[in-house]
Amino acid sequence: MRSDGRRGNPEPGFARRPPKYTLIGSTLRDRILTGHYRPEMQLPSESALQAEFGVSRVTIRLALDVLRRTGFVESRQGKGYLVQPMRALHDLGRLRGFGEIMAAVGVEAHSIVVDIVEGPPSTEVLRALHLDRGAEVVTIRRVRMAGGVPLSFDVSHFPVDIGRQLAKLDLARSDIFVLIEDVLDVGLGFADLTLDVGAADDDAAAHIDVRKGEPLLRITRLTYDIKRRPIDFEYLFARPGAFKFGVRVPRG
Repeated sequence: MRSDGRRGNPEPGFARRPPKYTLIGSTLRDRILTGHYRPEMQLPSESALQAEFGVSRVTIRLALDVLRRTGFVESRQGKGYLVQPMRALHDLGRLRGFGEIMAAVGVEAHSIVVDIVEGPPSTEVLRALHLDRGAEVVTIRRVRMAGGVPLSFDVSHFPVDIGRQLAKLDLARSDIFVLIEDVLDVGLGFADLTLDVGAADDDAAAHIDVRKGEPLLRITRLTYDIKRRPIDFEYLFARPGAFKFGVRVPRG
């Protein structure tokens, strides 16, 4: 209590220090992302972590629970906490880009742009984007990275008025959805999305480190702007374990 009878609230602009378990969780998460702790590797025991960080067992358990809830580790009976392969949680009920998905669990994502090509599309792409015969599209191929791991190989097709503008922007560090909305000033409306499984071809195998013919998850997504114009038709290829999907389904 202060001498003037008021409670000692922090002064304006004072940054309150995060709880210890949050800081410890962030440290362990960074070790996972940098490969210090690899997938399927067992984390140090609670007592070892307690000794390292000089905190109580309760604090360590809170830190580990944060990692468990965000999918970085899994608790197994008799084995402690095991590091999980990097995985993106994709809420099928929301239209979000890869970077936005990864940011939700505190992981910085980026892309490796393989190439950008303008030319005639396949019949499927032509129909999906509602383009006239003879029209061309801009195709952007990227490898989506998170925590130093390639999670998907994306092949995206755009009408030329959209694609030519995107080709001039920073596609390595920015989500295309964010660029479309914030830089191109085009509002996004909704997307139609389907999932299936197919065999990895030469392209996908080379870019996400799998063998040719290995089963891959394929996400086909057609995104519309707020005027219901289709502006982005893409295929996302990933190992089946690279994405986790969730959706809320109402009754009735």
